[in-house]
Amino acid sequence: MFVPTAIVLYRRHGVMTRWRVLSLYGGVYYALTAFCMTIVPLPRPAVDVCTAYPTFAHPQLTPGVAFTDIWKEAHHHATLNALILNNPAFWQTVFNLILLLPLGLFVRIHFRRGLAAATAAGFTASLFFELTQYTGLWGLYDCPYRLFAVDDLIANTAGAALGWVVAGPLARLLPELDALDDRALAPLAAGKVPFGRRLVALFLDATGITVLSWTIAGIAYLGPGAETVLLAPLVAYALWFVLIPWLTGTTPGKHILLLRLVTPEGRRPNPAQLALRALVLSPPLVLVCLATGMLLASVADPSVPMEIAGEVVSLSLTADPVSGFVLLLPPAACLTLVVTYVKSVRRHPQGLGPHETRSGVRNHARPHTRAPTPVNPPNPVDPPNPAAPHRSWPMAEPGGPPTSWWPSAPLQPTPTANNGVTTKEPPDQPPPRS
Repeated sequence: MFVPTAIVLYRRHGVMTRWRVLSLYGGVYYALTAFCMTIVPLPRPAVDVCTAYPTFAHPQLTPGVAFTDIWKEAHHHATLNALILNNPAFWQTVFNLILLLPLGLFVRIHFRRGLAAATAAGFTASLFFELTQYTGLWGLYDCPYRLFAVDDLIANTAGAALGWVVAGPLARLLPELDALDDRALAPLAAGKVPFGRRLVALFLDATGITVLSWTIAGIAYLGPGAETVLLAPLVAYALWFVLIPWLTGTTPGKHILLLRLVTPEGRRPNPAQLALRALVLSPPLVLVCLATGMLLASVADPSVPMEIAGEVVSLSLTADPVSGFVLLLPPAACLTLVVTYVKSVRRHPQGLGPHETRSGVRNHARPHTRAPTPVNPPNPVDPPNPAAPHRSWPMAEPGGPPTSWWPSAPLQPTPTANNGVTTKEPPDQPPPRS
């Protein structure tokens, strides 16, 4: 879940600040919690929900039934204990009100939206919950095991609106997330791309190379023969890090993160520079590709990583310690190399790695989707013809500094009273009196 979140934040905001991540993950955690509270406890598989809950097949569409239930549970006694403290119907309504109260907080603090947006979000979320209950968890059960009640819909929506109102003082105390993003985006103005953004792009590229290597290996195995399978990673690496950036100016992973590869002069790098960059980058990328391959293999069969780890441990501790130690050397060397690369990037003033300083190819961040659009300056006025100067144009004094041909105000012809004939007067003499 971290990689999709990083992609969305980097594309929309250009950075991934800890406050925005905390707010986003908090919202996701709350959404999952609220959804689980509306569907659990689930009926046991042996229970026939159609027989056990026959009245839930008909939704309750009459508003105000909740107050009738509260009065029934109070046994018609208007006391504090009967109406509130020991009344389950009252507390059920209160909990329905509280259920979507954090949603209103989230809408105001995270999205900076108004009361109408919070109310609409509360109504939409509550309607989704009620339809989930009415459809028997969207067809998972033959009949609903919870009641669709319009009073729950009203209480949930009111809770979201109340949450927006309560969040007012808190929203004024907390800094705006956009202001924090602008502060974190300051290094981008100097050409420094965040390390996390480049790391996510590298992970996407490693995933793509792994899949492309498997594809090329499968084609080579079915076509030229098994002896050409070993060339598949090399071919995939050259295609991904040399040919594609040469043609498009970026790798697929960097394209997703809105990054492109440029030279210090801002041009697209040539194949020799890209090859040198890929060569220097290849040692630490091996470990990333191996880790990605293990991750993809674990998705297909979770027992594969455990079997490999068990084999290494058994060789190291029991059967053959020397062989186990030899098997551990390549991952340890790659891990040490990766740590060295990370330290070198952190220490560089511009955050450049060895593969970038050696090849002269670096990352350049493209504008994210929420970046402000620069306002184009107005077109300058066409320069006048120096062969026919006009009196209202600024004239250069003999021996003085040259004047600009770009007037700061619209030029107007000098009015004259000599039948439309313009006469030139020396600049140091006053105009004639009438």
